[in-house]
Amino acid sequence: MLSYQHSYHAGNFADVHKHLILSRLLEALQRKDKPFCYFETHAGRGRYNLTEAEAQKTAEYRQGIGRLWEQAQIPDLARPYLAAIQELNPHAPLRYYPGSPAVAHRWLRDQDRMQLMELHPQEVQPLRELFRGDRRVG
Repeated sequence: MLSYQHSYHAGNFADVHKHLILSRLLEALQRKDKPFCYFETHAGRGRYNLTEAEAQKTAEYRQGIGRLWEQAQIPDLARPYLAAIQELNPHAPLRYYPGSPAVAHRWLRDQDRMQLMELHPQEVQPLRELFRGDRRVG
């Protein structure tokens, strides 16, 4: 049994760094018409509620996405990434944070695919629910 659950660490500084780079990479892949396949071996649940007990216990998101969310001036480099987060939080307070699968999903086109794997039993069902019905996601 795995003991690591990302819901305690979602939105921390490392997530912000990784997802900012991921969003720019996927944006670059879209410049060509050729399809791409995003492959994730540790998908987690795909999206996290930062108001839930797990995220509140460590509150790591406050030093990560929380700091960026509160900035009045957003660097151009971070705008596409922040747009993905704003889509999950259309009203001011930051509540939802996209994991890597949700970040990648935002950049999928009709011809692109996403393959996700997750070993932790508590994460698999929410991940399936998040992308249920999307033929691009396996």
